[in-house]
Amino acid sequence: MDLQLQSLTETLNQADYRVRSGAHAADRVWPTGFDVLDANLQGGFRSGDLVLLGGPQGMGKTTWMLQVARNIARQGRPVLYFCYEHDQTTMLIRLVALEAGLVGGIDAPGINRIRATFEAADGLGRTLSERLSDTAGGAEALEIVKEYSDRLTIHRSSGSTTTLDQIKETVAMVKERHGTAPFVCLDYLQKIPMPGLDEEERTTQLVTQVKDMTLDYDVPALCIVASDKEGISTGKRMRSSHMRGSSALAYEADTVLMLNNKYDVVARHHLVYDSGNVERFRHWAVLTIEKNRSGLTGVDMEFPKRFEQSRFETQGQLVREKLVDERVFTE
Repeated sequence: MDLQLQSLTETLNQADYRVRSGAHAADRVWPTGFDVLDANLQGGFRSGDLVLLGGPQGMGKTTWMLQVARNIARQGRPVLYFCYEHDQTTMLIRLVALEAGLVGGIDAPGINRIRATFEAADGLGRTLSERLSDTAGGAEALEIVKEYSDRLTIHRSSGSTTTLDQIKETVAMVKERHGTAPFVCLDYLQKIPMPGLDEEERTTQLVTQVKDMTLDYDVPALCIVASDKEGISTGKRMRSSHMRGSSALAYEADTVLMLNNKYDVVARHHLVYDSGNVERFRHWAVLTIEKNRSGLTGVDMEFPKRFEQSRFETQGQLVREKLVDERVFTE
């Protein structure tokens, strides 16, 4: 049967079958593991959706995306992560630091300690687990990562060779290996090569074809997007209009999320009249749903940052303070 040409009767029968069999919700909804976000997305991301994640440089976009990938893999589902910025070992170090933080709390080894363990060259013959056995949660973190490592595949992508065609081929390969479609992460979208076009044309083609891929393969795709010069300049809260390349980004996406530092976007009076907020707000990130085809938009949520452990706290809350687009407070 041609899936591109289908009567509504056939579509209705398929939907009825999925609902009766109980497979529809379980197969198509992908919880992120961030409680407030999932509640506002009616359970999580959905198969066939294109989700964009933006934010200022150094805001932890890769950290957040990798944590979502980890959360989904721990749910027993396959994840395929295309990384144009880091190699597999770097991403593994981040995951071990994350798990150690969850196990050992504030006493857990941070990412620098984990990295030093992975880069040890003393020739003493000790394993990674043995080298981390004297830390709070380090050895346990390695075992936890092993539990889901077969389901989390990281592709070391190249801005010159990892084309969209190769991405599609890899998605099909992982789907065949696991027997089910993977959750797809692209870090980041504008790095995908498409020669011969200017930036706006290239971005338009990329986002359109990635959206087509989510529908053709029935997978969700979570993509980090770079910001334009205005978005990364001092004095601006990054919005979807600051995504670099093309207006097609916001148009084609099903969901657009923006990460910002709470300290940078909170209204001035929250800082002036309570100086204790200054330091406290530096440790919180604001995650905003700027677009959501399936529900509410303009939802501002906040989550504590634990960047020394390469993670965010997954239990967050709605922002109570007033937020602004222009940073009017300077120290």
